Amino acid sequence: MSRITSGIINSFKRSAPKGLKTALWLIKITIPVTFAVMLMDYSGLLAAIAGVTGPWFKYLGLPGVSAVVLITSMFTNIYSVVAVLTLLDLPLREGMILATMCLVSHGFIIETAVMKRTGSSAIGINLVRIAGSIAVGVILNLVMPGSFSGIEKVYNPQQIPFIDAVYGWFSSVSVTVLKIFILVNILLFLQQLMEEFGWIKLVEKPLSPLMKIMGLPRSTTFSWVVANIVGLAYGSAIMIDQREKGRLTKDDAADLLNHHISISHSQLEDPLLFLTLGYTLHWLIWPRVIVAIAAVWFRRLTKTKSVHTPEYVTVN
Repeated sequence: MSRITSGIINSFKRSAPKGLKTALWLIKITIPVTFAVMLMDYSGLLAAIAGVTGPWFKYLGLPGVSAVVLITSMFTNIYSVVAVLTLLDLPLREGMILATMCLVSHGFIIETAVMKRTGSSAIGINLVRIAGSIAVGVILNLVMPGSFSGIEKVYNPQQIPFIDAVYGWFSSVSVTVLKIFILVNILLFLQQLMEEFGWIKLVEKPLSPLMKIMGLPRSTTFSWVVANIVGLAYGSAIMIDQREKGRLTKDDAADLLNHHISISHSQLEDPLLFLTLGYTLHWLIWPRVIVAIAAVWFRRLTKTKSVHTPEYVTVN
């Protein structure tokens, strides 16, 4: 048996049990959470919550109905955000500000569960995401050309029979479950393959200067790349595996990484979805990167307990 063939087989043997375990863990969270959100939306609870928080959005140059979109994103995903924004048909400037805020604040329950398993406080990381979302909104409201239109929109979701709402949820969650199962296992297999043949170092070395600027240890490089390409949910298997192998230490690397990727992740698929609404891509990307870098350096400066770990050195 050749070295390549044996390496592929060994990688599959190591990745398959972990991939299945992580996929099932994510699915167990996804199904009840998405069903609960469907019930909240159908009952009008989401709209009621948004009605209370809506008036505060004018300080971000956004109409009150923006609260519906942001709250929806916190409990669901970017696909739902695109659907609601399509329904609201907000002015371009306001839509882009809100979309970028939602790119920070979405999928709180599932993505927070991932970051908690890799070393961060659930409450703390959610506060970071909310603060990061507001910071992104403030920055864009200050620097984007134009100003608040003052036009208030009304959110009137289509009333459908409950059985149709359940069917719509089932169709959506079925696709999501399938994507989780396939992508998590493929990504973990590729990671094990890269470790088997020593390819991870080829990714870490050229990105070392960038990681240093962002305040992140070199050991976080591979997980950072994964989170920015496929996001937190689908990339969770790799991040959890890196944490369990000790390549990401809880008090240093993992927590600092989570402060960054909680604000800036999935920089490919998610922003591209908003192109269907005519939004400009760069507004959706760079504000999140800047706020994420600031969040990491703020975390480094304010940590009350310091754990000494060599930085910018690959953990073997």
